Amino acid sequence: MKHAIYLFLYLNIYTCFFFGIKAQELTLSIKAERPISQAMKDSLRMNTSFKDFLSLKKETDTLFLKIQRMGFIESELLQLKKENDSSYIANFFLGKKYSELKVFYSEEDFTEKELQRVSSEITEAYFMLPFETIPNSLRKLTALRNQKGNAFARIKLTGFEKDKNDNLSVTLFVDNGNIRTVDSIVVKGYEKFPRSFLKYYAGIRKGKVFNQKKLVEQNENLNSLGFASTIKPPEALFRKDSTIVYFYLEKQNNNLFDGILGFSTDEETQKLTFNGYLNLELNNNLNYGEQLLLNYKADGKEQVNFRAKVTLPYLLKTPFGLSGELKIFKRDSTFITTEQQVRATYQINPKSTTYIGYKGYDSSNLLDIAVAGNPVEDFKSKFLIAGAAYLKPQNKKLFPIKTVISFDGGIGSRKKEGSTADQVRLEALLNNIFNLNYKNSIFVQNTTSVLFSDSYLVNELFRFGGINSIRGFNENSIDASLFSVINTEYRYQFNDGVYMHSIIDVGYFENETLSLKQKLYSFGLGLGLNTKAGLFKFNVANGNAENQNFSFSNTKIHISVSSKF
Repeated sequence: MKHAIYLFLYLNIYTCFFFGIKAQELTLSIKAERPISQAMKDSLRMNTSFKDFLSLKKETDTLFLKIQRMGFIESELLQLKKENDSSYIANFFLGKKYSELKVFYSEEDFTEKELQRVSSEITEAYFMLPFETIPNSLRKLTALRNQKGNAFARIKLTGFEKDKNDNLSVTLFVDNGNIRTVDSIVVKGYEKFPRSFLKYYAGIRKGKVFNQKKLVEQNENLNSLGFASTIKPPEALFRKDSTIVYFYLEKQNNNLFDGILGFSTDEETQKLTFNGYLNLELNNNLNYGEQLLLNYKADGKEQVNFRAKVTLPYLLKTPFGLSGELKIFKRDSTFITTEQQVRATYQINPKSTTYIGYKGYDSSNLLDIAVAGNPVEDFKSKFLIAGAAYLKPQNKKLFPIKTVISFDGGIGSRKKEGSTADQVRLEALLNNIFNLNYKNSIFVQNTTSVLFSDSYLVNELFRFGGINSIRGFNENSIDASLFSVINTEYRYQFNDGVYMHSIIDVGYFENETLSLKQKLYSFGLGLGLNTKAGLFKFNVANGNAENQNFSFSNTKIHISVSSKF
C-alpha cells in the first residue's frame, strides 16, 4: 500500500512537470551589428512567442527573407542562439541597405508604357525599381505577359552586380513560353446556352489570345443577362497543342409578371371597361435569347397605355438583330395615338450597339367638337430613326447595370389635313452608379427629349411623369415638346436583398402648344426588396412646380413589383 502511494505521488509530480514544460512558450528576439530601429521591427511584423522550436525556426527563416526584400541583400543569419530554456536570439548581419535596383531589360519584352506601371524612371536600356516593390512589380509584369497569351510566362531577376559607385544592377529575364489562344469553348451546366451571347455580348471568341483575367471579367458580364448566371470562374485545360476554356453556367428563370386587372361598367355608355395594369416579360424561353414584352395600364377613364415588343438578337449567329414594337396611348375621350417601330440592330462590341429603323405615328382626334386652345388633330408621322447605346454591367444582383448611355434620333415629317411639316425627334438617356463602397452608392440619371417642328399638336408631344421619369407626379401626366429630368438616389444596401434610397428629382419642360416653360422638383424616400417572388419597389415622393407652395396633397406613392417565374 505504501509503495502504491509513492507511485501515485511520483506520477502526479512527473505529469505536472511534463505538462509544465510542454506549456512553456518559447520567445524570439533579434539583433544585428547595429541597433535595429522600431520602425524596421514594425515592418517585419515578427511573431515573438512560439509553442515549439520548429515554429520558432520557421519564423527565423521568414525574417531572413523579409530582411532581404527590404534591401539588405547582403544580410546573413549568423546564429540562432539559445539564451535559456525558453528564449532564443537570432543574430543577423544586415550589411548595406539598397533602396532601388537598376533593372536592364529588352524592348522586345516590355514597352516603356508597360513599364510605367511599376517604375517612374525609365530609359531605353533600364528602369529603376524600388526595392520593397520588387515582388509586386514582378507579379504585375508577369500579368502583362499573361494578357498577351503567355499563360506560362516566368519573370525573374538575374545577374546581381555592383558598379564602382556601389549601386546594384540586375537583368530582367523573361521566359515567355508558348503563346496560347482559345481553341475551344465548352459550356457546362447550361448546354443549350445561346452561344452567340458568348461571342458578341461577352466578347469570348475562338482564336483570341488567352487572358485569364479578361476571361473572368467576361464571365462576370454574363450575370447581367438575367436568364443565365455563372456558377464559378472559368477554367482552362492546357494541352500540348490546344487550349480549352470551360464556362460553368446555369439557366435562370427570367420571365417577369406583375398585374392587377379590374372590370367595371361605364355609367354613361354602359360599356365594359378595364382598369389596372399588366406587365409581362418573357425572356429566353426558346434558349435563343429572345424577348417578348407586354404592358397594359389603364385607370378606367383618363388613360390607357398598351405596349408590345419582340426582340430577336443575333440573327443567324451574326451580330445583327431585329426588334419590333407597338404602342397605343389613349387619353380619356380626347385622342388615341398608335406608334409602330422596327429596328435593325448591330452589336459593335460587348458594351456597344447601334441601330437604324423606322418609326410611324397614327393619331386620331376623338372629340366631337373642337375645343378652343386645345390643338388636337388627326395626323400621321413617319421617321427614319438611328441611334447607339453603351451599357456597362456590374456583378451585383440588385443593380446589375452600372452605366447606360443611349442616344436616339429621328428625321421625318408629319402630315395632317392640308399641311405637311418636317420634324426632328431627339432622345437621350444617361445614368451611372457611383459605388462608394459595398453598402453605399449614388445613382444619377438624366433623360432628355426634344421635338423640333414648325407647329405642334397636343397628341404628338412627349408624355412623362411617374415612377419611370419624375417621381411625385402622376403617370404620363405632363405633356412637353422638350423636357429634361435628372433623377438622383443615395442608396444604402443592407444586404443582397434589401436597400433604401433617397429621392431627389429635378425637371424642366416646355410645352409649345401652351407657350409654357416650367421647372419641377420632387423629394422622397424609397425601399427595394428582392424577394423570392421578385423585386418589390416602394417609393413615396412629393412633387411640386416652380413657385408652388409645398403641399402634402402632392405626395404620390409609387409601387412596382417584378415577379419572376
